[in-house]
Amino acid sequence: QVQLVESGGGLMQAGGSLRLSCAASGRTFSSYAMGWFRQTPGKEREFVAACNWPGGSTYYADSVKGRFTISRDNAKKTVYLQMNSLKPEDTAVYYCAAGFRAVARPGAYDYWGQGTQVTISS
Repeated sequence: QVQLVESGGGLMQAGGSLRLSCAASGRTFSSYAMGWFRQTPGKEREFVAACNWPGGSTYYADSVKGRFTISRDNAKKTVYLQMNSLKPEDTAVYYCAAGFRAVARPGAYDYWGQGTQVTISS
């Protein structure tokens, strides 16, 4: 079992930066691939980034490549999403997720956090 709690969301102007954190509980955190997804009202949950176990490979959606960076600290049981050059279209609720494969499909992840709101103003 893994419990995930996101933090770090908020209101930011376009061009700014935010860092999201996802703190995990559970002894087997380092065994899981971790992903970040986002969702806006009326739309499906969208893949943002993922990193596999133990954190060597990373994957990004084309829309965030070069602007966002996913990283993880297994000792702290935390995964981060550094978001730079933010755009209004990045506005969404951001979720972290844990699963056995670092893939873009939400259904492949077994555990989800409650989400944190990110709002980017123009």
